[in-house]
Amino acid sequence: MNDRLGAIALPLLLAVLAAFVWFTSAALPEVVASHFGSSGAADGFMPRGVYIAVFLALIVGVPLLLAFLPGAVAGQGGRNLNIPDRDYWLAPERRDGTVAFVRMHGRWFAALVAVFLGYVHWLVVRANGLQPPELSTVGIAAGLAFFFLFLAAWLFVLLARFRRRA
Repeated sequence: MNDRLGAIALPLLLAVLAAFVWFTSAALPEVVASHFGSSGAADGFMPRGVYIAVFLALIVGVPLLLAFLPGAVAGQGGRNLNIPDRDYWLAPERRDGTVAFVRMHGRWFAALVAVFLGYVHWLVVRANGLQPPELSTVGIAAGLAFFFLFLAAWLFVLLARFRRRA
């Protein structure tokens, strides 16, 4: 994903996920089971309107913050970046590419978090369809496994890009 495509794709993804939360929340009861214990049993509740507002803020706000931070840190010539061989990667002939990579990579991480949050919302909607509400422990474990697998790949790409030069 180039920098320009990423600047368009992430807001589009967030808009789609916000619409997903909005429309699927219609299936939620007036009082939503919004927190679940390790067994999957509901142990926290909130009004549907509050749940929708909080989750929309989370699914849009957290990824936007995560996408903005790397660019802000990399801004101003990258002097705030903490990467191996910083002087090499921020030399004038490589600086623009380095800063663009950090911004793009931050957007990928933001997209990963947004998709994971969308999945969690879907699990909450499904859990609230049961009586009593119960979150799928297999579903959340699988979601976390995929999240951490993709996070490991994301970190590998980041570290490989900035590996030490001999």
